[in-house]
Amino acid sequence: MKSFKPSCWSEHGELEVVMLCSPSSLDIPDLKTAEDVQWSAPVNQSKAHENFNELKAAFETEGIQIIDYSEELTEEENRLSKQLINRFFVRDLACVFGDIIIPGEPGISMRRPEYIQSHLLMKKWFPEQFLINENNDVKALEYGDVLILNKDAVFINVGMRTSISSVERIKDKIFQAGFSEIGLIDLPRRSDTLHLDMNCNVANEDLVISKSYLRYFPVNVLTETESRYEMSEQFLNRHGFEVYWLKNYETIPDINFLNINPETLLLSKQAHKQSIKSHPKLQKKNIIEIDVTELEKSGGGIRCMTLPLKRKSAK
Repeated sequence: MKSFKPSCWSEHGELEVVMLCSPSSLDIPDLKTAEDVQWSAPVNQSKAHENFNELKAAFETEGIQIIDYSEELTEEENRLSKQLINRFFVRDLACVFGDIIIPGEPGISMRRPEYIQSHLLMKKWFPEQFLINENNDVKALEYGDVLILNKDAVFINVGMRTSISSVERIKDKIFQAGFSEIGLIDLPRRSDTLHLDMNCNVANEDLVISKSYLRYFPVNVLTETESRYEMSEQFLNRHGFEVYWLKNYETIPDINFLNINPETLLLSKQAHKQSIKSHPKLQKKNIIEIDVTELEKSGGGIRCMTLPLKRKSAK
């Protein structure tokens, strides 16, 4: 059991504890292999580990507690784990909704072993908060598809890796956790729109950065008593967020960033920083840039690689 209790009520509160996992020990030697495992380019694992160490160092510098779950696996478990090439994408494994943790379910079977291994650890660490049986009847639920907007609302994409039936299975637990609305959006099923956090992200307590095409998509708003529709901008505005629409972007580095605290963003060195800083609400942000170029070749970014376990609640 860990000495703290997980708690997350937003994407922008001060990050206190984050779960990570070091990359695999296997190289992806050529483009054909990369394409076969749904990555964008070959990956050298020694360089990937250098990137991971830079990610860890950024958190350590900011005083954030790091839990690398691979370090808590048994020797036998690690023999398998070290060969799971997607294991460092910990965001998808589970999500802290308020003060409870709901486990995910992989949308592709090759990721199932890492879900099982990490879930058993989290159940041991947080026996009262980790609801290990809540994914029993879930078909596909990857938490790169979830943004916790604030204490009132959760935004979920039911697209390529998360099914509507899976959200129906867990929605009552989200409401019981204290949230009053769940907004569902159904985005195109492509590699560049794989998860919600490859399309939009919270950049400030009152600002969401989004690809411009999302303005054309409706949101199915669920409460405990009703279901209705409104457009995505209306939904976000109603919950206190202006939307900064991007027409030009590189999907992973420009969208898949992480809030360290209300004043600080953690960005890839590949991100177009000036595009982000051009918005008035972001001009005074502290920007920490790290090199995760090798890791990004696997098709995900900084947010995908990080699972916040504890954030300070916004004032």
